[in-house]
Order: sequence, then structure tokens, then C-alpha cells
Amino acid sequence: TSVSLNNNLVNNNVLNTSVIVAVDREIAEAKNLRAEVFDGLTLEELTDKLNRSLGKDLLAGKGELIATYSLSKGVSPYLVTAIMLHETGCKWKCSALVRSCNNVAGQKGSPSGGYKGYSTIDEGIKGAIDNLYNNFYAKGLTTVESIGPRYAQSNTWVSKINSYINQIRNR
Repeated sequence: TSVSLNNNLVNNNVLNTSVIVAVDREIAEAKNLRAEVFDGLTLEELTDKLNRSLGKDLLAGKGELIATYSLSKGVSPYLVTAIMLHETGCKWKCSALVRSCNNVAGQKGSPSGGYKGYSTIDEGIKGAIDNLYNNFYAKGLTTVESIGPRYAQSNTWVSKINSYINQIRNR
């Protein structure tokens, strides 16, 4: 009886030790996992990349909002940021439209045919992303080339937006 008891104790100790080693291994593996959210980047890396491109004016530090909200809508954060930088001049100093209306993407749509206005910059950013999703992505227009002719009258808009995207991607 005592041998049988000792064997059970030994077997239980081996079993317990195996479980502990397996759990420790899973925890170590989980610590090494990267939660990539876009373009091989983690949310933190994407946020930092966007923030490096957003200048020092009114869009400064808005990378996390742009990243999280655009990803929640399935919209490219690079594209959104590129449009904002192009339409606002915020890479250097934000335009009067941004300062007076918090409109960060040159969106038209007021009742008088003018530009949309938002209460805050954050609302303007979300409005720009919603506009891109609702009026382009949801209709299958997901590339700069397909969006350009409907978004802007300028025939240089596509090349300028692609240039901004490349700058953002390479920062």
C-alpha cells in the first residue's frame, strides 16, 4: 500500500510539474506574440508612425484616434492621414477651414453648399473617416485611384495623396 501511495504521489508531482511547465511556456509564447493591426505594425507602432506624420499643429498627437477609428471602419489609416494632410496643410500649419470648422478633410456638405463643420477636431477626424467609409469604401472604392475622381476635382490629387501615403509609410 505504501508503494502504491508513493507511486501516486510521484505521478501527481510529475503531472503537476508538466502542467506548470506547459503553462509557463504558453505565457512566454504569449508575451512574444505581436498583435499586428495594419501593414505589419502593432497599434502602438502604427500610432507612432501616424503621429510622426501629423505635424505639430491641430492634428498633432491624433494618431491613435485615426488608427483605431479607421481600422474599426475598415479604412486605411494611411489613406485617411494622407487626405487630411493634403486637404488641411496640417503637416505644417492647419488651414483656416480646420481652424474655423474642425473640417480636416475638405468635406463639403453644409446646407448652403459650403464646407461641413464639426464641434471638435476629434469629431472632424471621425467625420472624415465616416465620409470615406460611407461614400467610397462601402461602394467598393478603396484605392486612391478609384476615390480620386469622385473626391477631388484636381487631376493631380491622386499623385499627391499617393506621395503622402509613401511618406507616411516610410517614416
